Amino acid sequence: MRFGTLIFAVIIAIPYALGQDSDKASERNREAEESSSRDTRIDISPPKDDVKNHPFSKGTVADMEAEDNPEGSSVQEFKPWNPMKAMKDVEVGDFYFKRKNYRAALERYKEALFYKDNDAMASLRLAQCQEKLGDKSEAKKYYEQYLKILPEGEFSKEARVSLDRLAKTTTASTK
Repeated sequence: MRFGTLIFAVIIAIPYALGQDSDKASERNREAEESSSRDTRIDISPPKDDVKNHPFSKGTVADMEAEDNPEGSSVQEFKPWNPMKAMKDVEVGDFYFKRKNYRAALERYKEALFYKDNDAMASLRLAQCQEKLGDKSEAKKYYEQYLKILPEGEFSKEARVSLDRLAKTTTASTK
C-alpha cells in the first residue's frame, strides 16, 4: 500500500514542481523581451547648431536622393545573387530543353540570369531556346551576350555559327 501512496505523491509533486519552473521560465522570457540597450543608447540626433553650420545640407541630401531614385520612391531594390540557384535553374532548363519543352526551358534560363547576371551557359541556352521558338532578335542578343562573356569559350564557335545563320535568315527574309 505504501508503494501506491508513494507513486500518488510523486504524480502530484511533479506537476507542481514543473509549474514553479515554468513560472521562472516565463519570468526569464519577460526579461528577455525587454531591451537591454536602454542604459547604453547612443544619441544620433544632430548637434544643436547643425542647421546654422550647414544651412544647405537638407537640400543637398534631397538632391542626392532624387538622383539616386528618379521615380521618387524611397525603396531601393537589389537583385538577389545566388549562383547555386542559377546553376540549378540551368540544370532544370537543360532537362526541359532535352524534352523539347522550349518554353519551360526558356523560363528557367531567364530565372538563372535573374539570380546570376552574365551566366555564360544560361545566356547560350537561352539563345538556343529563343531560336527554337522563332524569336531571332532575342536569340541574336543572347548569343552576343555569351560571346561577350566568353569570347574564346567552349561554345564560342557554335555561337558564332548560330549568329551567322541568324544574320543570313534575317537578310533573306528582308529581301
